[in-house]
Amino acid sequence: MKRKRDETGTSFLCATKYPIVLVHGTGFRDKTLLDYWGRIPRALSVEGAKVFYSHQDAWGTIEHNAEMVKRAVKAVLAETGAKKVNLLAHSKGGLEARYMIAALGMGNKVASLTTICTPHHGSRTMDAILRRFPGPYRLLGWVVDGFFRFLGDEAPAFAVTSRQFTTAFARSFNATVHNDRRVYMQSYASSLRKPLTDVVFGMTYLVVKRFDGSNDGLVSVQSAKWGRYRGEVNVAGRRGLSHGDVVDARRFDVKGINIRRFYVGVVQELKGMGF
Repeated sequence: MKRKRDETGTSFLCATKYPIVLVHGTGFRDKTLLDYWGRIPRALSVEGAKVFYSHQDAWGTIEHNAEMVKRAVKAVLAETGAKKVNLLAHSKGGLEARYMIAALGMGNKVASLTTICTPHHGSRTMDAILRRFPGPYRLLGWVVDGFFRFLGDEAPAFAVTSRQFTTAFARSFNATVHNDRRVYMQSYASSLRKPLTDVVFGMTYLVVKRFDGSNDGLVSVQSAKWGRYRGEVNVAGRRGLSHGDVVDARRFDVKGINIRRFYVGVVQELKGMGF
């Protein structure tokens, strides 16, 4: 059955009660040259969703970036007149969203938080890297911070932010940053099964697999579980989905899944729940 659309070609499949705010992950900035979320925002907008961005730093700490996300959320509320927002967060963005909700008093402004491939329980791979290569990592941090400060980061902090991916930090974070019962929280994971099919995350997949097991090239399936765990974003066949595939980073279709339709389904479900 064909969906009804208005004169602009927009349907109302994803016309949620509250606007959608996309919260990006580490190492990227919103709408810089290419959209972090690929073709997903347009796919949601065409189906009636009001989509906004979080605009936090690429390499800011969780605490610093959470303040930036809070700023973005308040701006969205002011612009739309809505009382709350729905957050869709990828990777570290999920931790920043959780911190904003729990520590920055924004629980009453968030209807739902959906995290995708967020390292809620840290990374044993990062534990090993920081233990074995502390000197080179600090030097790399100096270079990365300078580059992203040039691109516009307010306060890049590569070395500190990297430590926030360790399992020790995750245990401390989870012990103090509690879920807000007013906010519906759900999570998804993804896993890459044939590393040669992804030139970016294939090599990192093999390293992470050694320390953390099944993963998407950066985040393990186990670490991605938080709130109501909805399972892996599945793809037919043996390829799997990488950390970049799951946000349409390269803007091409992976055989066996339409990742844009996955997000449409997530938002459609949120609409059905009254969010």
